[in-house]
Amino acid sequence: MSAIRLLDPFRPSVVSLLFALALAPLGIAQNTPQQSPPPQQPGQQQPDQSSPDSGGPGGENGPIALPKKKDKPEEAPPPAPAQPKFKNPEGAGDYSLRVEVPEVTVDVGVLLEKTGQFVPGLKPSNFKVYEDGVEQKVTGFKRVEAPITALMLCEFSSSFNYFNYYFLYDMRNAAWAFAQQLRPQDYVALMTFDMKTQIWLDFTQDKRQLLNAINSLVIPGFSEKNLFDALYEAEDRLSRIEGRKYIILIASGRDTFSKITLDKIYQKVKSTPDITIFAISTGGALRAMTEGGPGFSQQLRDIDYLQADNEMKTFAKMTGGMWFNPRFQGEMPDIFADINAAIRSKYELVYHPSNRKQDGSYRKLRIELVDDEGKPLRMQDQKHKALKYQIITRDGYKARQEVE
Repeated sequence: MSAIRLLDPFRPSVVSLLFALALAPLGIAQNTPQQSPPPQQPGQQQPDQSSPDSGGPGGENGPIALPKKKDKPEEAPPPAPAQPKFKNPEGAGDYSLRVEVPEVTVDVGVLLEKTGQFVPGLKPSNFKVYEDGVEQKVTGFKRVEAPITALMLCEFSSSFNYFNYYFLYDMRNAAWAFAQQLRPQDYVALMTFDMKTQIWLDFTQDKRQLLNAINSLVIPGFSEKNLFDALYEAEDRLSRIEGRKYIILIASGRDTFSKITLDKIYQKVKSTPDITIFAISTGGALRAMTEGGPGFSQQLRDIDYLQADNEMKTFAKMTGGMWFNPRFQGEMPDIFADINAAIRSKYELVYHPSNRKQDGSYRKLRIELVDDEGKPLRMQDQKHKALKYQIITRDGYKARQEVE
């Protein structure tokens, strides 16, 4: 009994000791003071922990900022220069002055008489231009070689005798020879005439269509030859087309029933600009066989054809073209080779006329070739033989009529 009594007083002490040991860590944690951040030194800045606008990777000291490229401000255009201010005299109103300076363009072909070849290598100083006998100053010069725009105007009429066959045969051969000289870039049309005109082919670059149209000229419808009316109509049609144009006139030259007179057609040819006529007379072989025959009617016929030749030659000369009177078929290729060379290779001269009146008058032109010393130009071949040449150009032009 006494043993139990001795142990009982110690039981509360043991429990208290165990409870105290369990609460000891909590007491230590509660009594430990919290560390405060070190005080900031005066003048020291706190680093910015926010990410910059430009972005970038982060580092030990915070994010690394990559500066953005600043857009350059658009430069304003320089101000326009101030308009000069003119002060009119007192009592004077506002007026504007407009001066039109006329300009004349002349196409000049220089060919050797013997071979018909174009003469290259000429300079502006080799040309002298005279208008109504007054020398003009050339302000523009260049050599022109370009595709052509041409109208073939062919006489296609019948007759009551077998002589008509010779004229029709020559016309077809001449038209065929011209078609063979064409290039792919050329434009050509075909129109015939007897008592009236007929367009067989409009402007085309297809040579086959032109050859087919020529082959269709077999049986004419009328025996009349209204040359003046047909040429007047051709000039009128071509005048609506811009640029340089050519008329290849293949006919006998006789006119039998036209309403237009010779003077009117001459005036039309002279006043129509930018059209050059190359004339080829037909019936040369027949005329060579019958010319000078007996009888009064034969003499009248010879005179009639001499007048026809003069008309064809005048048409060509007025416009700066050429006239041919072949008698044999073998002459056709050489004739149209000369025409081809004269059409495609030319010198273009530009000047401002000293007579600036716009009165619609006709001005005569004359072209001369001179050397460096101002003397007439002389040409020689390799053997130092003199070569003759011809200058092909218009004999004049019609000045513009001022409209009041």
